[in-house]
Amino acid sequence: MILRGDRVASAGPERTRCTSYNRPMSRRGVILFAHGARDPRWSEPFERLAGRLGRQGSDLAVSLAFLEFMTPNLESASRLLVEQGCRSITIVPVFLGVGGHVRRDVPALVDRIAAEHPDVEVRVAPSIGDDDTVLDAIAGVCLAAARA
Repeated sequence: MILRGDRVASAGPERTRCTSYNRPMSRRGVILFAHGARDPRWSEPFERLAGRLGRQGSDLAVSLAFLEFMTPNLESASRLLVEQGCRSITIVPVFLGVGGHVRRDVPALVDRIAAEHPDVEVRVAPSIGDDDTVLDAIAGVCLAAARA
């Protein structure tokens, strides 16, 4: 789903390209959006993921955001990226399964972000659990563990 102010375009599996409102000097941002937990150590793998993404995509501003229990939340992370000059933000739900949070909560949060920042392109990528390369990597880890 791609939101630009009051316009919505759906990007299905064919990965539809959309014209961006970005100017050449604008910056792109990525928010890794996870559930959150009461235990602060729970976020460690997400912090490592954000670090790897930042090193591999040095042209991107990377932030974490959490639905519950941890900070920043999605709206705060979006504000931070906009303050850093981002005019295009891609939200990547770091959820293996797509349940009520991804289906119900994420669209409502994204609507609020798009309303607050009408000049910013806000895109929601598919949940990582929908990506076969992620599932293949997990299967590989499970096989390695079983064969160790």
